Amino acid sequence: MNRFTKITASIGPKCDNRETLTKMIQAGVNICRLNFSHDTGDVQGQKIDLIRDISHELHTPVAIMIDLQGPKHRIGNFATDEKYHLRAGQKFTFDSDPTPGDETRVYLPDSDVINSLNVGDRILLNDGKIEMRVDAAFPDKIVAVVAHDADIWSRRGFNLPDTEIATSVLTDKDRADLEYAITKQPDWVAISFVQRPEDVAEVRDFITARTSHPIKIIAKIERPNAVDRITDIAAAADGIMIARGDLAVEVPFEQVPAISRRIIRECRKLNRPVIVATQMLGSMVDNDFPTRAEISDVANTAYLRADSAMTSEETTIGMHPVDVINTMNKILSYADSDAIANPYDWSRVENVPENDWSRSVASMAYLNRAAAIVVFARDADIATQIACRKPDIPILAVCSEYVVANHLCLLRGVFPVCDTQLFAQRDAFNAARQFGINIGRLVIVDEDKISLRTIG
Repeated sequence: MNRFTKITASIGPKCDNRETLTKMIQAGVNICRLNFSHDTGDVQGQKIDLIRDISHELHTPVAIMIDLQGPKHRIGNFATDEKYHLRAGQKFTFDSDPTPGDETRVYLPDSDVINSLNVGDRILLNDGKIEMRVDAAFPDKIVAVVAHDADIWSRRGFNLPDTEIATSVLTDKDRADLEYAITKQPDWVAISFVQRPEDVAEVRDFITARTSHPIKIIAKIERPNAVDRITDIAAAADGIMIARGDLAVEVPFEQVPAISRRIIRECRKLNRPVIVATQMLGSMVDNDFPTRAEISDVANTAYLRADSAMTSEETTIGMHPVDVINTMNKILSYADSDAIANPYDWSRVENVPENDWSRSVASMAYLNRAAAIVVFARDADIATQIACRKPDIPILAVCSEYVVANHLCLLRGVFPVCDTQLFAQRDAFNAARQFGINIGRLVIVDEDKISLRTIG
């Protein structure tokens, strides 16, 4: 139990076979993320079945997160496959005409975007490499001024950092994907391009209207208006993902570390787990060793006491997916050990009321030098609240249902075990022994009862 910070791994073509997935889970994967931007629902469904099978085979809880594509906006096609050169200061039009574009205009398929843009708003294309600013807005077109020389070509994605788009967070594709995914009973659903708490409510209503299975919701923070509303969005969701890729396009990149710290603090206050994502070990897509900066980035996730670090392309299309997980596991394990040994940093400052019961549990464990906190978890709530106090003591969560154990896979410092007999007998000592704890004090939490006992 040297590693408290969890690993979320994106699953793709380079790792979606039984042999590789088994090795990745054995190397430390706690959550498997399936990106529904790629592959059809039935293909992703086969991956879900495979992950569940391996999880039961290894007797290791593994959570499954489906990640919806969301309203990712793209321009239309140009008349040729060539790149068109745009000059600084020239005007360029986005319109509702599906005719192939040229060096002066292109089709913009989303009428909601045209209706939402205002004069002065920025349009950032191709991950921010092309910048324009709206000069004039009409019901059927937008005229923008190019900020600097750049090349443009078909189907470029774009970001609108200054604009709130009056559209549903669920596209038709998302609805079809989510409808299918619900039948496979995932543990978490991640929503892309969240702008407001109502977006989370919309997805929750969609899910609860179709199943009673407890599916939790992750809100991905990748837009400035989501950052501004982080408290309300985090309160509406069950967890947060800091999607630093699109976020660093939509806000000045130098602000992303500070925004990440703020989000982690807010999630701690609201008892919400938080995932740090994007390019954590990006160089390992092609190389078998990370850069020194990436090592520090992964370690910083542990020092900030975030709940999970996430891989993306490193494991989906990278050459060494198992090595990526082994590398991340080593970095996080060492950083967690160092953070626990040297705890006096900003992240230990409590932002919860003095009389908060979960803070009392964490303090009780700390003051009594407990070897572990043992929680008998009928659902994920109690263990989640204790975990969000970020105690540097392992939380052993004894569950009677795999769905509860899977939900707890995401939480920092929580080690779930699904054992109906241990749960029924409230056998904290044998639960501790399963994790190699044979001597020491245990803080035991069983619903509203808290006790202190000694093992060995």
